[in-house]
Amino acid sequence: MRRAYRFLLRPTVRQERALVEMLRDHCSLYNGALQERRDAYRHSSRTSVRYGDQSAQLKEIRAFDPDRQGRWSFSSQQATLRRLDRAFQAFFRRVKTGGTPGYPRFKGVGHFDTVTFPKDGDGCRWDSTPHDTQIRVRLQGVGHVRVHRHRPVKGWVKTVGVKREGRRWYVILACEGVPAEPLPPTGSRVGIDLGTVHFFTDSDGHHVANPTFLQASAEELAAAQRHLATFPQRTRRRTKKHRAAARKVARLHAKIRRRRLDHHHKAALALVREHDVIGHERLNTAGMTKAPAPRPDPDRDGAFLANGAAAKAGLNRSILDAGWGQFLRILADKAESAGRRVIPVDARNTSRTCPPAIGGCGHVAKENRVTQAKFTCVNCGLVAHADHVGALNVKHRAGLVLCAGA
Repeated sequence: MRRAYRFLLRPTVRQERALVEMLRDHCSLYNGALQERRDAYRHSSRTSVRYGDQSAQLKEIRAFDPDRQGRWSFSSQQATLRRLDRAFQAFFRRVKTGGTPGYPRFKGVGHFDTVTFPKDGDGCRWDSTPHDTQIRVRLQGVGHVRVHRHRPVKGWVKTVGVKREGRRWYVILACEGVPAEPLPPTGSRVGIDLGTVHFFTDSDGHHVANPTFLQASAEELAAAQRHLATFPQRTRRRTKKHRAAARKVARLHAKIRRRRLDHHHKAALALVREHDVIGHERLNTAGMTKAPAPRPDPDRDGAFLANGAAAKAGLNRSILDAGWGQFLRILADKAESAGRRVIPVDARNTSRTCPPAIGGCGHVAKENRVTQAKFTCVNCGLVAHADHVGALNVKHRAGLVLCAGA
């Protein structure tokens, strides 16, 4: 299996300065390569510049600017050019499929936060001081940086990445050959229904609370964002107070993100430990959180009718705060490692079908879902919690998929 490990870096002041310069120079390389592609296409010849052409220029660029571009790993600079090439490939793919094109944009120094080393040992070395009890990673141009390794690394390190988040630095290891750690079978199957009131409800009727981390920090975050909004958005140099205000907003968002991630890991681990088979709805979170289309008023030019955008924005915020997509990815990874089975099923009418598992008749109707929480079958009169009904039907459909694949 392939797994990623993320550890906190503890650089010295000198090393942190070098890390900042490394990001700055890779950002400059990215923007320069993007400008070259733009200029070539705008020329009358409509020349296309590809990754191979730009990679071949790296040797000359490094020789011309040895104090900046020449300091860093050649392979990491190639990875930055590949990153730009992937952005263009995605752009052309969206153009062909009729989606929103999203032409690649220039990166600001404060928004270019990742440098990748494609191979351990080429410009970087994980565990570069094996004779020392303190784990370190060696980065070309930076030195041996201390790593807070909070768990052992399994498999062999394939790629190494360095990422900045606020004022913290992380090393991200992509490892191949990570052995599975199967758990003993429990003989249990479960279906889960994800929601916003409850994070999820399982087919046994248990509700897992939704911590709503964003909502809990909404007042503090709003105050910090209002203070940040008092400073000019476009300025060449930020003042000390402006930088402090921006850091506070970033720090609050990072705290919310870490708390949500921790909750997802713990909830997924509990499911994997207790059940052999876990069914869940196949959700299109991007489509569910899409803003409603505007409704032009036919009687007034330039005016629009109410389309429920304000109410939809509140629902979208709750869905994104719950983080269903991230949770389901974590659940799938943990299940693979533990030898469990995760089965996504069609989400249509899961909470509108009278569940045979608790004596229902299987009748499907929109009217069965009386409120957000109450289910009452209009055919047989069965009354139950709507989320519990959804989880039961998810479990039933997962069982059908399991039998069909057996």
